[in-house]
Amino acid sequence: MKNWKVHGIVLILVIIAELIGAIKFKLGPGTVVLLPMIYALIIGIFLTPRFLKVVNQKDMKDAGGLITVTLILLMARYGTLIGPTLPQIIKSSPALILQELGNLGTILLGVPIAVFLGLKRETIGAAHSVAREPNIALIGDVYGLDGAEGRGVMGVYICGTVIGTVFYGIMAGYASALLPIHPYSLAMASGVGSASMMTAAVGSLSAMFPDKASMIQAYGAASNMLSGLDGLYISLWLALPFTEWMYRKMYRIKYGELPPVKEGQQ
Repeated sequence: MKNWKVHGIVLILVIIAELIGAIKFKLGPGTVVLLPMIYALIIGIFLTPRFLKVVNQKDMKDAGGLITVTLILLMARYGTLIGPTLPQIIKSSPALILQELGNLGTILLGVPIAVFLGLKRETIGAAHSVAREPNIALIGDVYGLDGAEGRGVMGVYICGTVIGTVFYGIMAGYASALLPIHPYSLAMASGVGSASMMTAAVGSLSAMFPDKASMIQAYGAASNMLSGLDGLYISLWLALPFTEWMYRKMYRIKYGELPPVKEGQQ
């Protein structure tokens, strides 16, 4: 909290990003909306020790500790949007709850790709979910973070942190123009359990549908909150067993034999 260098850099990044503002441009049949959050994230990446070396490892560690605080403030802001739209959200509650089953789609897509790229038990941690904080805790509790599954979940978590926000912001704007899906449905789909990813997607949708912005933000925030509540149980009871089964099937297809039995498993 006392690292004034970090606070100063953040202030400068916010000013630069806000001065640039939202940029819209056509990409094929869709419209991509680039938001100030994306500019700040990209510029921040180039300030790291790997590139311009403006910040050091201590600065990055200090900044990481502030992420939770800033996201709490962000979710409190979204909470004020949920209240006035609560009747509409209650009407959509079954859809909001059942949409978490869509998390299983990451398994169907991710496990075959991971196995055929050569990953072994890392596939379990990497492909069972979108790998946000609750999923890291789950993998750590079930398998331990020092094993292959832990490396898998942490690898996807880091990739999601670095490029996930940018990807979600671009994907939401493009999907809204290209796919015959209502923006409220896309707002619900953006709530995967990551406040930053949800914010990027909701921001793009709000920019494209300003007359629906309040409901888009409310649906996105409600969906993200529910993902944090029931998503962990979906991962524990459905996603992990399904991932284990899918991993064995894909492993046998590629290598012609079942994977070695992990110590402690039957």
